[in-house]
Formats: sequence, structure tokens, C-alpha cells
Amino acid sequence: MSSRRAARLLFTLAFVLSISACRSSGQSPPSPQQPPVPAPSVQTPPVAQSSALADDLPPLPVTPFPAARPMEIVRAVFVFAARHPEVLSHVPCFCGCETRGHRNNDDCFVASRDAAGRTTAWEPHGVG
Repeated sequence: MSSRRAARLLFTLAFVLSISACRSSGQSPPSPQQPPVPAPSVQTPPVAQSSALADDLPPLPVTPFPAARPMEIVRAVFVFAARHPEVLSHVPCFCGCETRGHRNNDDCFVASRDAAGRTTAWEPHGVG
């Protein structure tokens, strides 16, 4: 796969992830006249069924609200966010969370990183 194609795929994945992280309360379902557009097919690695993501990642945040997507997808999104800040830092968020201090989509998932860049805490906003 060429680096250009890989970059395009990562950007598409990051965009899809940013939409899944931010629920729009005013969004209406597709009308019967317009069939829904299928989401791009993205292969995600299998993830553990527990809240533990990987040895080097903290457990998922516990939230008082339900996850916006099935937990296996939520886990995959958080792993991607932890592993690819270079992608998500270039993706703006579209849900208004900039009022909470978020600068880009990486801020919707990762609350803090250590000096080596490893994720040390999650932002619960990304679950919903």
C-alpha cells in the first residue's frame, strides 16, 4: 500500500471516529426517500472483551451514560486514538466540545500522555 493511500485511509478512519465520538442531539434519521449511505468498510483489530485494552493502556473510562457504539467499536477507537495522535491531532471535532478546551479529535479520547507519549488517562467524552 502506498504511503499516500495509507494516509488517506487513516484520515478517513479518523474522520469516521470523530463523528462517532460526537453525538448530535438534533440529528434526525434518514428519510424514507433517501436510503442511508453505508459507512466505509474499515478493518479493525479484534479487541478484548474486558475494559483492559492493552498492557500499556489504562482501562476504559467508566461513564454515567451509555456508549454511542457497541463496546468492541469503542475499544477499537480508543486504541486507535492512543496509537495515532499524529492522525487525530489533525482532525477537528464537530460537536462543540471546543468549549470544553478540546483543540482537536485527539482531545476527545486522550486526557493525558506521559513524557514518552504513552496514554495515561482517557477523556470520557469519546465514549458517548
